[in-house]
Amino acid sequence: MPHTHYTTLISATNLAERLAAAPGSVLIVDCRFDLAAPEAGQAAYAAGHIPGAHYLHLDRDLSGVKTGKNGRHPLPERAALVATLKRLGLKEGQQVVTYDAQGGMYAARLWWLLRWLGHDSVALLDGGLNAWQAAGQPLDTATPAASEGTFKAGAPLAVTFDVDAVVRNLTTHERVLIDARAADRYRGENETLDPVGGHIPGALNRFFKDNLNADGRFKTAHELREAFSGLLGATQPDRVVLQCGSGVTACHNALAMEIAGLHGAALYGGSWSEWCADASRPVATGEAA
Repeated sequence: MPHTHYTTLISATNLAERLAAAPGSVLIVDCRFDLAAPEAGQAAYAAGHIPGAHYLHLDRDLSGVKTGKNGRHPLPERAALVATLKRLGLKEGQQVVTYDAQGGMYAARLWWLLRWLGHDSVALLDGGLNAWQAAGQPLDTATPAASEGTFKAGAPLAVTFDVDAVVRNLTTHERVLIDARAADRYRGENETLDPVGGHIPGALNRFFKDNLNADGRFKTAHELREAFSGLLGATQPDRVVLQCGSGVTACHNALAMEIAGLHGAALYGGSWSEWCADASRPVATGEAA
């Protein structure tokens, strides 16, 4: 009997059922992380994780080399990311489930990266580790054995937009940027992560946490579609560029748009941390114009 193919979200119940029926059919990846304490996520993983889950670190595994000009979490080299995933044992076409304990803000990065590598069998555990434990499911402390996988990158299912294209867009206005940061950081207030406060001129604001209900699960497709459509008006989703502080929580908005059936938005991976690294680029503050 063929397995259901999950491409956006999977519930804790469905994941538990899948693991019971065909334990080797799913590659689970724990993406817990803390920007203020970069080793906290791996320590939490070691203390207890979903049985069989591997761990990937945002800075080391899910980001590339920083130059000081390309943002805090530049996209990794595709070949390096493929090698990392093969090391975990990822097979071509295998279902991947990614989770964290931070509302999906880090797990969504891996969801997006796998789509960027042409792999669409990837879903985020809705509600994360909390939902897994709330469903009465066990944790494990063992690190799973891994054999070399057969995964190969394919044509990207996710689009990227670079800083030069963002600069050109200031003049052409062909795309609409959506900034996933909290409203105060977008306005240029309370900036603690980047040296400059504010946002890219013309960008709209959609705080990624507004994609979630109080229990940490994603809102319904209908609710998300209404929210994004209200923000975008007549703009088609394939004219949208998603960004945030460093290209991480923007992936959460990418997932929310995909759940909503709004396909084709691009990711500006360098995001605000790359944009503000060059003092010649304009900065806006306050509410959206």
